[in-house]
Amino acid sequence: MGIKKLKPYTSTTRYQSYYDYSYLDKVEPKKNLIKVLKYKAGRNSSGRITVWHKGGRHKRIYRIIDFKRDKFDVPGTIQTIEYDPYRSANISLVKYADGEYRYIITPEGINKGDTIISSKVQAPIKIGNALPLEKIPPGTNVHNIELVPGKGAQLCRAAGTYATVSGFDDKYAIIKLPSTELRKVLKTCMATIGEVGAKDHNLISYGKAGRKRWKGIRPTVRGVAMNPIDHPHGGGEGRGKGNHPSTPWGLPTLGYKTRKKRKKSNNLIIERRKSKKT
Repeated sequence: MGIKKLKPYTSTTRYQSYYDYSYLDKVEPKKNLIKVLKYKAGRNSSGRITVWHKGGRHKRIYRIIDFKRDKFDVPGTIQTIEYDPYRSANISLVKYADGEYRYIITPEGINKGDTIISSKVQAPIKIGNALPLEKIPPGTNVHNIELVPGKGAQLCRAAGTYATVSGFDDKYAIIKLPSTELRKVLKTCMATIGEVGAKDHNLISYGKAGRKRWKGIRPTVRGVAMNPIDHPHGGGEGRGKGNHPSTPWGLPTLGYKTRKKRKKSNNLIIERRKSKKT
């Protein structure tokens, strides 16, 4: 897989780039593995916009992904590698030996026809296989990591992400996350060997505003261009004075830490992620 850059035959194609999707399977998703999600465009249950700059995207069908990998000791074969409009990574359709189909996140380096297996006891340390963290040797790269046993993967699901198993401490495994954070996770939590594919996704250049609208990303307006009722930076005669950076609700931004100080999982974090600000 690579990045395709268009020839500059118009002003917009001069900067556009795309994935080379030629290696993906152009097939209809499995009917029993899809559902339609209601699109709320950044609104909460009250109908208020809580996430700005969303709306007007193309219609999508949600593919149900097997984040739990709880079909133990039944080998499965990769049937297809497909595009998923809901995520940056690609997905693979797996057919298990008992005839059941499931979608998984496609790991880097896996191909059609490869066999994968999930086990709580023993499985080869091979790309795509899922095991409890206690069964994975230190130094191994993993993705789709659970935080609560049986809940399903919550960490390292985006394209190109992976964590490294650094060691073990009592009933915990120590993993290093892509953010450089070092934290403890219960040994019994499941993880998948390898890293998530499509790691070049951050190199894509949209090239024009319309392409962002297809994705549901609306224009971002500066706070100083708004009225006082809409933003703390709004209003004023002429250009507004320099205020401290803040959110539309008046909270500090650009480095202000919002994590709860009494969060239960704080004691599981050994080393915080390194901030870019010095």
